Amino acid sequence: MTSERIITVWVPHYPVIPDHAQEMQERGDSFCAAHPGYRVEVRAVDWLAFPTEVHRAALRGDPPVLAQYFYTSAQEALDTRTASGEPLFAPIGPALTGRDEILGEPVVLDDLVPAAARYYTRDGDLLAMPSLVSTTLMYANTTLLASAGITEVPRTWAELRTACEAVSSHHGGPAISWPNHGWLFQQALAQQGGLLANHDNGRAARADAVDLLSDELMAYAHWWRALHRDGHYLYLHNGRAVDWDANFRAFADQRVAFTMTTSVEAERMVQAGHDGGFSVRACRLPHNSETGYAGNVIGGDALWLARGLDDATRDGALAFTQYLHHPAAAAERHRRTRFIPVTGDSFRLLDTDGWFDRNPHLRVAVDQLAASGGSPAACGALLGEFAGIQECMTDAMHEVLVDGLAPATAFRAASARAQHTLDHYTAYCAGRTARGPVAVG
Repeated sequence: MTSERIITVWVPHYPVIPDHAQEMQERGDSFCAAHPGYRVEVRAVDWLAFPTEVHRAALRGDPPVLAQYFYTSAQEALDTRTASGEPLFAPIGPALTGRDEILGEPVVLDDLVPAAARYYTRDGDLLAMPSLVSTTLMYANTTLLASAGITEVPRTWAELRTACEAVSSHHGGPAISWPNHGWLFQQALAQQGGLLANHDNGRAARADAVDLLSDELMAYAHWWRALHRDGHYLYLHNGRAVDWDANFRAFADQRVAFTMTTSVEAERMVQAGHDGGFSVRACRLPHNSETGYAGNVIGGDALWLARGLDDATRDGALAFTQYLHHPAAAAERHRRTRFIPVTGDSFRLLDTDGWFDRNPHLRVAVDQLAASGGSPAACGALLGEFAGIQECMTDAMHEVLVDGLAPATAFRAASARAQHTLDHYTAYCAGRTARGPVAVG
């Protein structure tokens, strides 16, 4: 190589993992030490502004070589264009097809956690390299449960209802809280085999219709409303804004016996029990036994590869994505961040070392995702303006819980708003309108 190739990597700045960019830069420096002639430059961008900032860079002609998008922005990554109108990113799977190694780095695509690989796969191609992967879990105060006569953690909605009744009767007050957030709706739909969007959740073709009145979503809203109506669910919120920490505090202070939140919080939940003198168990999310179980969706993000790179830069970037997922590197990322080990070999490395025997709460997310099937429902939706559509769901549930609206009434209006939001985004992608706030009439 006659000149140094620069691999620019943009990563989101997440308040919950403030040293993420620093860790990525350290990994980049060690990669470059093993691969002279390359330099990795990492830039942190506010996670909420990330897609917009990448698109602006693409229009200027200086986009990053690798961009780490949050999972709900996957469709937006697919739709990001250069000034000439070409897609900014190239699917990473075809770029590595038929290669066991690249620049000496073993290719690990076949070893990725299946649920993560399936989320980022469309038309048989892996679009991006999963990097941080999580799911949603339930956490139980087993000390409170035992005092209420509950010896087994609930596995279904019906069992959870029964447990909440026992806890409320024994201790008084609500028994469970969880945030009114779109991720929980996604999980409930996936578990029941329900779809959020048409065209197989946007996997057979671009999703251009959403349905917030499906049987599966209505079953979830009615079950949730009943828990709240009967005094078992504690709704903690800041107006219509989700308040993750308030739900954690309610659990840590033993105001409730159950909560639901990200698997990344498992260590924090167990520590809260140690600090408060009670036992905590991380559990798989309970599901609707009347519909069976199809799977749970992932959270987290993935690295997307820019299109049109020279061969040397492209190969260096591809090699770096595989270097980041060496078993030791992926295992260390799990230890540091508590996102799940993203490859089978990294899981086995941790398991052989006894990591999960010492930390059984950190294995639950792995097992939950391993139980997920490959249906479009379990894979999760690829959907434009996903964040805005999630807000339509959470606003509707707020109206159900606080204002007393019937679920069908609230979600019928929400479905119309969500469709308008998606239509606006689709028109923007087709060049018929400018990107910006959606005016809802």
